[in-house]
Amino acid sequence: MAQARRLPETWFRRGLWLIAILFALFLIGLGGLVVDRLPGVAPAPTLESFIDKSRADAADAAIKTAQKRLEDTEASLETARLQLKARRTAYQGGRETFDNWVATRTATALASQDAELLSRTRELDALKSAERTSQEAVDALETQRLNGQRALQAARAARFALDAAAREQLDGVQRTRQLQVFGVRLAITLPLLIVAGWLFVKQRKSLYWPFVWGFIFFALFAFFVELVPYLPDYGGYVRYIVGIVLTVLIGRYAIVALQRYLAAQKAAEQLPDAERRKGLSYDLAQARLAKSVCPGCERPVKLDDTERNFCMHCGICLFNHCGVCKTRKNAFAHFCHSCGTAGGVSPLDV
Repeated sequence: MAQARRLPETWFRRGLWLIAILFALFLIGLGGLVVDRLPGVAPAPTLESFIDKSRADAADAAIKTAQKRLEDTEASLETARLQLKARRTAYQGGRETFDNWVATRTATALASQDAELLSRTRELDALKSAERTSQEAVDALETQRLNGQRALQAARAARFALDAAAREQLDGVQRTRQLQVFGVRLAITLPLLIVAGWLFVKQRKSLYWPFVWGFIFFALFAFFVELVPYLPDYGGYVRYIVGIVLTVLIGRYAIVALQRYLAAQKAAEQLPDAERRKGLSYDLAQARLAKSVCPGCERPVKLDDTERNFCMHCGICLFNHCGVCKTRKNAFAHFCHSCGTAGGVSPLDV
C-alpha cells in the first residue's frame, strides 16, 4: 500500500524538520552565551590562593637546599668510593708482592734481609691504613647521604602538608561554587523543561510544530549538556538518586500513558464503524495501512489476503467495493482507483 502523502508535502515536512533543527541550534547558541555570562558566580579559585606564601617559600627553599646537599654528598661519595677501590687494589697488590717476598726469604733464611722485611711491612701497613681511611670516609659520606635523604623527605612532607591543607579548603570552596553554579543553571533550565513538557503534551501537533520541536530539542540540550554535568556528585550518590527518580517519573508517565491509550482504544473499538472512521485522518489511515497495520487498533493485518476485508481484531472495515464498478478498493480511499468515483459505500456492501 503506497503512502498517500503528496510528494511536495513530504519535502515540505522535511524542510520544516530542518527549520526545527536550525531553530534549536540558534536557541542553543543564544543559551550558551547567556550561560557563559551567568551572574552571581565567583571565578574559580586556585590552590595557590589557599597556601601561606611565606611558609610555602620557606618549604620550597628547604627542599632546594636539601636536594643540593644530597647531590653534593652523592658526588663526594662517588669520588670516595673510587678512591677506596684504588687503595684496596693497591693494598691487595702490595700484599701479594709481600707474601711472595716473604716466601722467598723463608726459603733463603738470610739475616741480612730483616731490615728490608721491616721496610716492606711498614709500606704494607701504610697501604692498609690508607684503605681504612678511605673506608671510613665512605662510611661517613653514606651516613651523611642517609641524613640528607631524611632531611629532603621531611622538607617534602612539610610542603605536602601545606598543599593538603590548602587542597582541603579548595575542595570546600569548589563544592560551594558547584552548588551555586548548579543552582543558577537549574533556575534557568527548570522553567525551560516545564515549558518544553507543556509544549510536547499540548502543541507538538499544532500548526507551528517545527518551533515547538525546536524548543523541545533546545530544552533537552540545556538539561543534558548545561545542567547534568554540573550536578553535585557527592561520591556518585546524588547522580544515581536523581537517575532513579527521573526513571521512576518517566516510567510512571509511560505506564499511565499506555493504560490511557489501551483504554481509549478499547472504548473506540466499541463504537460503530462510521464513528471510528471520523476520528481517523486520511493521511494517518493510509500511513498505517502502508505499514500493514490496522488504522483502527494498530495491530498487524495481512493486506495481501484478498479475502480479508475486515480487521479480525477490532472489526473495522479495511476494504470494500466501489458502488459503480464494483472493484475491491481501500475502504479509506477518497476515490475508486479503477473508475475514479468519489466516496465509498457502506461496509455492508462489501
